[in-house]
Amino acid sequence: MEKPALTICNASIGYRQNKKAVQIVAGIDATLRCGELVVLIGRNGAGKSTLLRTLSAFQKPLSGNVGYSGKSAEQMSADDIAKEVSVVLTANEPAPLTVREIVSLGRTPYTNFMGRMTAKDNKAVDNALEMMDMLHLENRIASVLSDGERQKCMIAKALAQETPVMLLDEPTAFLDYVSKVKLLRTLKKLAKEKNKAILVSTHDIELAVRFADKVWLLSDAVFKESCIDELSENEAFLDFISDAGIRYDKKEKRIEIL
Repeated sequence: MEKPALTICNASIGYRQNKKAVQIVAGIDATLRCGELVVLIGRNGAGKSTLLRTLSAFQKPLSGNVGYSGKSAEQMSADDIAKEVSVVLTANEPAPLTVREIVSLGRTPYTNFMGRMTAKDNKAVDNALEMMDMLHLENRIASVLSDGERQKCMIAKALAQETPVMLLDEPTAFLDYVSKVKLLRTLKKLAKEKNKAILVSTHDIELAVRFADKVWLLSDAVFKESCIDELSENEAFLDFISDAGIRYDKKEKRIEIL
């Protein structure tokens, strides 16, 4: 079994409003391991984005602990955390930079205070662009890229950051079906071949479970973790997708509309 890259222990997540803690989900225990592609699913408002912000140390858990490679986030500096976890958000309108300039931003945790790139940094950028098949676009302004190309650019930036953990928030949003499949296939390949621990938040449940090693489910203020083969026995998952005329086909890993 691969080593843990990210752990969340007995954590409660939520937000603070007028100095009062508002809890969304409590008692979360989970481990993300190198070599795994895990999908995070849940209805709108279930807390997916809050969990991702907590796992990326953008905000602290209300209680409990988040750790990277065996170290508590509370005992790490921002630069140390940036060397452990990278985040890919849903593509927005980018700054007027070239693809290479954007990907180079992934080296920020390693460059000096002037942001001067070394040969090692440039090599990491080259490798990331090559892995995402973006070298031929490195001099193109990112704003003219397609949605799929833009997502690949941001994933390349995360790869250039050279972190064991990658967190992606709705990376398949706004993509056509073929682009969704290509992106998930690429993420699966990165997890296995580059030994990355990758967590993907998505609403594309049927497609995602075909590639995922595990599912993290947020439903009714409860967190559940399942292997793909256990989904049809997981009551929380079945309750999550249940509605009139909908069922999950375990054999085909498919949601059927009856």
